[in-house]
Amino acid sequence: MTTPMLRAAAIAALFAALAGTAQAQAIFTCTDSKGRRITADRPILDCNDRDQFELNPNGGARRRIAPTPTAAERAAEEQQAARQAEERARALDEKKRERALLTRYPDRASHDKERDAALAKADAMKAASQKRTTELLAQRKTLEAEVEFYKANPARTPPKLKHQVDDLHAQLLAQQRFLADQEGEKARVNDRFDQELSRLKLLWAQQAPQATVARAASASPTQAPPSAKPTP
Repeated sequence: MTTPMLRAAAIAALFAALAGTAQAQAIFTCTDSKGRRITADRPILDCNDRDQFELNPNGGARRRIAPTPTAAERAAEEQQAARQAEERARALDEKKRERALLTRYPDRASHDKERDAALAKADAMKAASQKRTTELLAQRKTLEAEVEFYKANPARTPPKLKHQVDDLHAQLLAQQRFLADQEGEKARVNDRFDQELSRLKLLWAQQAPQATVARAASASPTQAPPSAKPTP
């Protein structure tokens, strides 16, 4: 007598056999470059450059097989994938820079403080250079008085004095270049901080709602209102 368990096993085996038969009887079809309709029991090589379809035994489409990409298409796909990877990497780097900016400058006051410090450093360098320039100009007056003594006969000017005059002239030119560099440095500092500030204003604005939510979440939970007393 056949038990229910044996019947279930037999049904399962029958379905497995039917499935295997259906898989074996799958049909591949396509229309080749000459307009011919081709069918086969395996993927068709003549249709590698176009769509072909795998059909069920009953003729219904099971799946579409896309054309095999050419070498040029594969190269283009690889380039596109590389560009997308670079864009993702740039986006991640930008996020890291934004987090670093917010960590360094949590508010406008901290950013202004660092700008002022950078400008003060440039001003201090300028002041030192201006002081040195004043000293050099005083030395030049002394040397000019000595050179004036030999004005009637410049050939008698001592070599040491000539060297001092030339060296002083070179030092004054160097201080002028340094002062110009410090002015340029102040412009670069302001430009950098202006660009950072524009970006930080957006980041601070985005951060404000998040901070509000965080404060609300960390606040003590609201107590449940007392039960209403019955009206007498």
